[in-house]
Amino acid sequence: MKMALRIFYAAGPGDVANTFRNWKDGRDDPSQVSMTYSGQFFDVCRALEAKALVMSHSARADHIDDGQFTIVHRAKPFRNRGGVFYHLAELIYGLHVVAAAVRFRADFAIVNEGVTHWFVLSLLSLFRIKLVPAIHCVLWPKFKQPNRAQRVFNRLNRIIFKRVSFAIMSASEDISNQVREVAAGKARPIIEFLPTYRRDTFSEVGPPTGKSPFHVLFAGRIERNKGVFDLLDVARRFKQESRDGIFFDACGTGSVLDDLKLEVKAAGVEDSFLCHGYCNRAEMQAMLGRSHVVVVPTTSDFVEGFNQVVVEAVLARRPVITSSVCPALSYVRDAIVEVAPDDRLGYGDAILKLFEDVEFFDKKRHACTEYQSQFYDLDRSWGAALRRIIESANGEMRP
Repeated sequence: MKMALRIFYAAGPGDVANTFRNWKDGRDDPSQVSMTYSGQFFDVCRALEAKALVMSHSARADHIDDGQFTIVHRAKPFRNRGGVFYHLAELIYGLHVVAAAVRFRADFAIVNEGVTHWFVLSLLSLFRIKLVPAIHCVLWPKFKQPNRAQRVFNRLNRIIFKRVSFAIMSASEDISNQVREVAAGKARPIIEFLPTYRRDTFSEVGPPTGKSPFHVLFAGRIERNKGVFDLLDVARRFKQESRDGIFFDACGTGSVLDDLKLEVKAAGVEDSFLCHGYCNRAEMQAMLGRSHVVVVPTTSDFVEGFNQVVVEAVLARRPVITSSVCPALSYVRDAIVEVAPDDRLGYGDAILKLFEDVEFFDKKRHACTEYQSQFYDLDRSWGAALRRIIESANGEMRP
């Protein structure tokens, strides 16, 4: 008899224990808009009757032992420390990941990007554990050359992408291209996936109502390299030009939220630039419902992922203003007003174009519909990609 398949999953910093409790009760995690990757992982394990160990570096301690599933929250050492301590923490945590997978006698180790430095995971090959990196962000900023440190890590990680990995999961074509570059064109099989949503998530988000007031929505981390301060510059410009009727809603938290609030006040735009902080799923649906357009102004300094805000705007039938820094642009191009990376003036001009040109606004809004089905398609989901990888493995599972 074959023993049950055993899958180890290093899931990143998320609260996977809370996601599991909701999943066990037949619910999606209410804190997230999309179907969570950990929830999809649980679905795959249930379908394959696999035994699973899930490890998160969430700062909130938790432990679940549910027979088929074991969930462990284990925080990284030296949290919020930079420099050499950051890299030391990555190395130490990577060794914990390897040790946990070996003790669990895993057949597969699925490891999210950001868990550790990839090269540490080459140790898994000594124990014949099939490594599957799951990469959600580009490895270095798309429009910049890798800096010296990144070039060093690229050389160290080459063995992972070229030889050690059983397969690689990628959230976008931009990521896949960088992986191939690191692997000198000889990467292990790359399986791309898309963020996936329930069809009813946006069913109650109606069309934009009128054009005054005109709401511009930013949703994401409040960090300078996410471009929210560029959007504040646009609001400041509109005030100076005495343009009325355009309001900005910034949703999210981050290390510079307090700085943003201070700069909003200093610019004298408190009435038109509102900081809402963290918004859960219901609150984000409400914010999308009152918005007219969504702006994703990520700067060229940021290692961007797919950026699901772009998708959520399209599913809510809202035009998006963004640049090619966001990999999602190429998947929904006709619903996008594209701006050159880091072009603050361009973002303002794009907002005015959508505000003033009703025909152009309606054209972009209606274009959203043609792109929606791919993000409801379970066959293109993270879980489907994982299942294809696991089922492609040949031979008997280790007893």
